[in-house]
Amino acid sequence: MPSDKIVAVGFLTQRDVALLGQGFTRLFPVTDDTSFDDLLAKLELVSATPGQPVPDRHRR
Repeated sequence: MPSDKIVAVGFLTQRDVALLGQGFTRLFPVTDDTSFDDLLAKLELVSATPGQPVPDRHRR
């Protein structure tokens, strides 16, 4: 049997998981630490629409 192709990976809050409901079963919890800070900072720079500028989310 071929394995399913991974099409998305996400960092979800507990609220996100609750909204997805019981049908969402492939969940891998992570501890609340700084292990993902570098990755999250880089992901903040990725545009959701290729070729579009990324808004400065930290500017006020």
